[in-house]
Amino acid sequence: MGDVYKNCQSCGMPLARDEQGGGTEKSGAKSKMYCSHCYQNGEFTMPDFTVDQMKERVKMKMVEFGFPRFLTGLFTRNIPKLKRWSSHE
Repeated sequence: MGDVYKNCQSCGMPLARDEQGGGTEKSGAKSKMYCSHCYQNGEFTMPDFTVDQMKERVKMKMVEFGFPRFLTGLFTRNIPKLKRWSSHE
């Protein structure tokens, strides 16, 4: 059946917190790996993003949601280890 992920393998967001329940594949099925912010219709919504751009985007979103800025580095430090980024090395 494949792996089931708790966090989006592009941005690290807990998939349980995705208001759309996850991204979508071309078939319309829910993605088991990516959130709706990163992945729609079987494609990344920001295909040219680098891992550093993604970390910056996630930090900005967290600040918008009221997280203290000093905590954002802690939450984004594992982004380079996620499937989307680790397969490009």
